[in-house]
Amino acid sequence: MAKKVLGISFGRKMSNCDIMVKQALMECEKAGFEVAFMRGDDLNVSNCTGCIACTVGMIMEKGRGYCVRHDDFDILDECLMQSDAVILACPTYETSVTGRFKTICDRIGPSHDITFRKALYDKGMAEGRPEAELPDARTFKKRTAALISVGGAMTENWIALTLPMMYEFTFPIGIDVVDTVEYYGAMAHESVLGYPEMMERMTKVGQNIVDSLNAETEEERIKWRGDEEGVCPICHTRMLQVSHDAKTVDCVVCGSHGTLEVVDGKIKVHFTEEEQKRSRLKWGGKLEHSTEIKTQAQPAGTIKNLKELKAPYAQFNPGVFEPDPNSYGNIKK
Repeated sequence: MAKKVLGISFGRKMSNCDIMVKQALMECEKAGFEVAFMRGDDLNVSNCTGCIACTVGMIMEKGRGYCVRHDDFDILDECLMQSDAVILACPTYETSVTGRFKTICDRIGPSHDITFRKALYDKGMAEGRPEAELPDARTFKKRTAALISVGGAMTENWIALTLPMMYEFTFPIGIDVVDTVEYYGAMAHESVLGYPEMMERMTKVGQNIVDSLNAETEEERIKWRGDEEGVCPICHTRMLQVSHDAKTVDCVVCGSHGTLEVVDGKIKVHFTEEEQKRSRLKWGGKLEHSTEIKTQAQPAGTIKNLKELKAPYAQFNPGVFEPDPNSYGNIKK
């Protein structure tokens, strides 16, 4: 059975993101893989409400880890479950991902966390429960991904937050990112089709996904294939957060903790093997987080008089400001 590659564009219809994803998908199709394409903005996906029913259900062994809301997210989820690789492209809105991209990531979130799902699945199978009552076993298949961020700004730092945020799509179910592209300065071209070098890079993205899916070893499958190597050996990004002690750093994407030094005038960051294993992109990091939730999250009813404590805040409803009739705002008169 041919492996499947899913492409998702979060940009405008037939604009740069659509074209770049499709170029990479065409390369995958030429290699004999089955491909699918969808546009994030064509999906009617409602916001995550933070009800935590998905997570609590798995902890209480009363659910399959699925959202209680059923909308077009179900379409995306089924395609994701079938896929062996994912190619994502997202434009930059105010230095970061689009609202629709973040909404979809929120809906994937803890409901698809492989440590929650695997614990419930394994226990259910050991107890002889029907597989239809358990988390989708396809969650646990190995997948690879390529991430593409696009921004019109001519300066790279105006798209600096987009690519790191795109990892939110991949880390709940442990998708291994093998290639990333940051395309800034897009305003200098009417379309990416007028930028042959970037279109060639998209062909390479497709080839990198093909090579990953054709790999015979796990080491070769997850091998980094991007043009640039960041400071982090796990996610290969360049974004670091200085710790409060002003002596150490954390990878913003991975969560791994490391030390920084300057060697021959260049910044070097060292992450121990132990810290790399607790990256949120790895099983150890995700397990650490899910264990925190299972052991430290306080259940409802812990504060006996909570209703009374909330009462003053429930009664405090000053409303919104009335429109200023003497201004030229956005409200039609």
